[in-house]
Amino acid sequence: MPARELGSEGWHKPWSGGNGGSCVEAMRLTDGRVALRQSTDPDGPALIYTHLEMKRFIQGAKAGDADFLFL
Repeated sequence: MPARELGSEGWHKPWSGGNGGSCVEAMRLTDGRVALRQSTDPDGPALIYTHLEMKRFIQGAKAGDADFLFL
């Protein structure tokens, strides 16, 4: 879905780092789903995930399930 359809208020940068401002922004939607967008393209697409999908993703990241991406 186009991120602009979700409005400009309520976006947060929970994973912002020293990358020159290019990061993922997240927004919790009123129905509990989570929207993600690229901060450098706020009018671009937003990916929408259910609460359970985001919970499992974060749990997996904490458990090291994605560490293979850094090897």
